[in-house]
Amino acid sequence: MIRAMKRMVISEKMWTELELLLPKSKPSPHGGRPRLDDRAAFNGILFVLQTGIPWEDLPQELGYSSGMTCWRRLRSWQQAGVWEKLHHALLVRLRQCDQIDWHRVSIDGASVASPRGAKRRGRTRLTEVSPVANAI
Repeated sequence: MIRAMKRMVISEKMWTELELLLPKSKPSPHGGRPRLDDRAAFNGILFVLQTGIPWEDLPQELGYSSGMTCWRRLRSWQQAGVWEKLHHALLVRLRQCDQIDWHRVSIDGASVASPRGAKRRGRTRLTEVSPVANAI
């Protein structure tokens, strides 16, 4: 079963482009265990996200190290803005290859300014439980 799931490894060509987006790591001044290879961590992250398994259940036999190591790398890359850069790079690539299906595009109203230039917010209704007891 584990061998069949190994199909999710990214290609060499894609990795050479993705690697440029990752922050450079510095060796720890305290020594210790060598840092997990970024490519292995990336593949481990993809494996967990694609399969939906818990981080701690990531099979070490796949060579991605522990799930917690991959999770920490996911978190540090998120803080460094790697995923936003990756998303932008993939959109640019798709646009260059004319692979974006514009029929499936939608815009979230929260990210677009009001066309009429509304200055004040609308009244927000309460959604919590009423403190008043039922009269029934």
